[in-house]
Amino acid sequence: MADVVLAALRAAAGERDAVRPAGAGDTVAGVPARYRAAPGSTEAAAAVLRVAAAHDLAIVAAGGWTKQDWANPPRRLDLVVDTRRLTGVVEHAAGDLIVVVRAGTRLVDLRAELAPAGQQLALDAPPLAGGAGATVGGAVAVNTSGPRRMRYGTVRDLLIGITVVRPDGVVAHAGGKVVKNVAGYDLGKLFTGSYGTLGLITECAFRLHPLPAASGYVRRPVDGAGEVARLLAAVLGAQLVPSALEVHAPPDGGVELAVLIEGTPSGVRERVAATRRLLGAAATTSDTPPPWWSAHPWRMGDVGLKLTAALSGVPGLLAAAREAGRRHGVPVPVSGSAGTGVLYAGLPGAATPDVVAGIVADLRAATAAAGGHAVVLTAPAPVRDRVDLWGPVGGLELMHRVKAQFDPDARFAPGRFVGGI
Repeated sequence: MADVVLAALRAAAGERDAVRPAGAGDTVAGVPARYRAAPGSTEAAAAVLRVAAAHDLAIVAAGGWTKQDWANPPRRLDLVVDTRRLTGVVEHAAGDLIVVVRAGTRLVDLRAELAPAGQQLALDAPPLAGGAGATVGGAVAVNTSGPRRMRYGTVRDLLIGITVVRPDGVVAHAGGKVVKNVAGYDLGKLFTGSYGTLGLITECAFRLHPLPAASGYVRRPVDGAGEVARLLAAVLGAQLVPSALEVHAPPDGGVELAVLIEGTPSGVRERVAATRRLLGAAATTSDTPPPWWSAHPWRMGDVGLKLTAALSGVPGLLAAAREAGRRHGVPVPVSGSAGTGVLYAGLPGAATPDVVAGIVADLRAATAAAGGHAVVLTAPAPVRDRVDLWGPVGGLELMHRVKAQFDPDARFAPGRFVGGI
C-alpha cells in the first residue's frame, strides 16, 4: 500500500531523495521517527512543514546530531527535519563584520570560511566526540556558548538576525540583514535556547569579530574555594581584559584556573606576563589550552548538568559540588567559566536515579543560594524518569503562551523543553 504522507513530503521537498522512511539511527533521546526529510532550501523546508501540518506530524529538527540526547524525549515523533543540506554562507559583509549563514552549516566549516578574511564567529564548540559536527542552527537552538563568552558574549549577543519556518510552514524573518520583519517578537532571542520547540531555524545573521593575532594561556593550580575566590577577584580587578577565565575541578582535588589572553603579539606577551605575576609563582604559561579547556566534564551516557551562579558565588558552588559528591559517594567533576558564572558538572551514568536526584537537589539548593539555576542537560532514561531536568523556572506561564502562539498544535519538539513545552 502506498504511503501517502511519504509521497506528499517528497513532492513538497522537490527531490525524491530528500525524504525517506526513517532508519534505525533516526531517533531522538530514544524516540524513533517515521520519516526523515533533508530540505535543500528555506522554501523547500516551508513546503515540507506545510505537508507536516496538514497531516499533524510531530517534528524534531536535527543538525549535527551532537545534542539530540539533551533535554526531555519528545512526547511523540513523526518527522525528523535534517538541516545538513541547508549549508553555506549566504552573505559575508566583511567590512561590516556580519555574516549570514544557513543553519545546517557546521561551526568548524564557518570558522574556516571566515578565517581568510581575518574574522571569526566567537562561539566555541566543545571538543567532544562528534562536537566538530555541531551546526549553527543547533548552537542557537540550545544556546551554546563556550569559554570566550566572557569577552565576546553569548549566542544571544552575537545573533542579529534570523530566518525561521513556523510550524504552519510560513517563513518569517527578524533582525538585521533581512527585509521582512515580524512585529511584536524578537525572534532571535525567542528561538535562542528554545530547543527547537517554536519552529525551524534556516538562516542566521551574526556579528563577527576580528581574529586575534596572538593568544596565550596562564594556568595556576589552586588549593581550595578560598584561594579560587582570591584569585578570581585579583584577575577580574586588574586591567588584563581576559577573553576567558576557566576553572577545572576534578573530583579528586587539584583545582586549576586558566586564563586566556588574546590580542596583538606584543600586547599578549605583556598581559600574559602581568597575569602570571598576579597569579603567583605557581602559575605557568603556554600557547595551547589545557586538555580540559572547553570540554564538558562528562562522557556519552553520563549525566551532564549546567550550573549558573553570580560571580561571587562561583567558589561556593565549586565547594558545594565537591561536598555533594562526597556525601553521596559519587564523583562530581566541574569545569566552566569562572569569569561568567556558568559551570558544568558531570555524574557517572551508572549512578542510581535516587543518588542523582539527591545530588541534583543539593546543587539546585547551592545554585539558588548563589543567584543561579541547575539544569540537567543530558541523562540516561532512568534518570530522566526520576528527575525534573529543568527544575523551577520563572515565567513558565508566559513561555507556555509563547509556545501556544507559535505552535498551537504542539507539534514541534513536543515535551522537549521546560514545563512540558
